[in-house]
Amino acid sequence: MSRYSRITGTGSYLPPKRVTNAELAAQLAAAGVETSDEWIVERTGICARHFAERDVGSSDLGVEAARHALEMAGRQASEIDLIIVATSTPDMVFPSTATILQNKLGVAGCPAFDVQAVCSGFVYALTVADAMIRTGAASKALVVGAEVFSRLLDFSDRTTCVLFGDGAGAVVLEASDTPGILASDLHADGKHVEILCVPGGVYGGKVHGNPLLRMDGQAVFKLAVGVLEAAARATLAKAGRTEADIDWLIPHQANIRIMQGTARKLKLPMDKVVVTVDQHGNTSAASIPLAMDAAVREGKIRKGDTLMLEGVGGGFTWGAVLLDF
Repeated sequence: MSRYSRITGTGSYLPPKRVTNAELAAQLAAAGVETSDEWIVERTGICARHFAERDVGSSDLGVEAARHALEMAGRQASEIDLIIVATSTPDMVFPSTATILQNKLGVAGCPAFDVQAVCSGFVYALTVADAMIRTGAASKALVVGAEVFSRLLDFSDRTTCVLFGDGAGAVVLEASDTPGILASDLHADGKHVEILCVPGGVYGGKVHGNPLLRMDGQAVFKLAVGVLEAAARATLAKAGRTEADIDWLIPHQANIRIMQGTARKLKLPMDKVVVTVDQHGNTSAASIPLAMDAAVREGKIRKGDTLMLEGVGGGFTWGAVLLDF
């Protein structure tokens, strides 16, 4: 008998502090940086985002999302035998955020590790968890995307600091006799490192280089739409499906223009695209599971729907996953 994996629960969590464009513009103006709600909305589609408090880490956001996913799945944390956290903003250099989250859930013993593929991280992590379940290495996995990107932002650069927010999303992925995750397609190309990166590091206890996010927005946009279409089509081909089979496209919530461009290339109307970027901003690896959970809890996504998840991020990384919910 074939062994597959299916999502049995979704969860998400946003830090309480919500920052509107007007509030952010006022904060930036005090530092001599000019922007406005209209400027941000026109270029990105973002109206607000959430920022974590100084003492809140990715594991704190992730554990709340995980608890919500476990509750929906009807599972106890002690039943989980694999934890993968996708993050670019770990609590510490090491150990992994996954092990910290594991401890906060009050469990021990199962493998727990991080995946770092920036905004594609959740797609990568879900693919790894699916492979481990299919081979019998795990039966019930917790896959989390959690970020505190506000820590990486240069608030003197209005082209980047208005884009990102903090949050977490999670799914419980379980072994099944019927297919859930149908196919995936992952890629990376390191020659594009410079167009989206945080080039700083730690050396001798001090920051070496620039520890803040740098992005060439035009270069990212040009690459993103093309590679997302290619990954989506490759995933559909692997699954023996077509664009017409997609009930919901859940893209990484980077920018409404990228999302519109991808939907157009896949011949999907925007009413089949889950959009949360307007209220969450770009939450990197958290954005896909955050958007999925919001759509599930709103009653948009229902059992049996076919979902296309896709993301693109620094590295340059990109990928897609097709699944029956």
